Amino acid sequence: MRFPNIASDRDLLRSTPEDAQAFGEFYRRHERRLLAYLVRRTRSGELAADLCAEAFAAALASCCAGVDVPEVPVAWLFGIANHKLADAARRSCVEDRARIVLQMRAIELTRGQISDIERLCGDAEAATLLDGLAADQRRALRAHVIDDEPYGDIAVGLRCSQSVVRKRVSRGLAQLRLALGEGADAAA
Repeated sequence: MRFPNIASDRDLLRSTPEDAQAFGEFYRRHERRLLAYLVRRTRSGELAADLCAEAFAAALASCCAGVDVPEVPVAWLFGIANHKLADAARRSCVEDRARIVLQMRAIELTRGQISDIERLCGDAEAATLLDGLAADQRRALRAHVIDDEPYGDIAVGLRCSQSVVRKRVSRGLAQLRLALGEGADAAA
């Protein structure tokens, strides 16, 4: 089955128990963004890849078990990833229970693949500049500019209006321009 770009994530996840290709499309849509997010959090391509695989495996297991599909599936996926990240920090290793339940084999990454994943993190200076922003601006800016999320999705996740998200992104970009020495003239 083919899924047009207009199929919603929610529809894909609802179709997953009957059609594994639906979850494959959901995976393709969000793998890179989730990997980038996890690389920024862990600073390790290998750890990020393990966490990403386990987060998607847990999401797939939930879909196949008939768990209700959330209103914003990508936020749900990132929530799963955050739980996996917290668990890994507590245990000093990535749990692989969901992958094992689904009988998925572990994928051994090459050094080159790990380097490619780590490049998703971007420049360390940019990460430092982002960390200097107010938390609300940083979340909105990362979601829209780095993770390429639409304003509407971000607003739902942050529980505010789209105009508030737009203001946060705009203010965050202005602060970054100032920090980079581009000044107020660049904002015009």
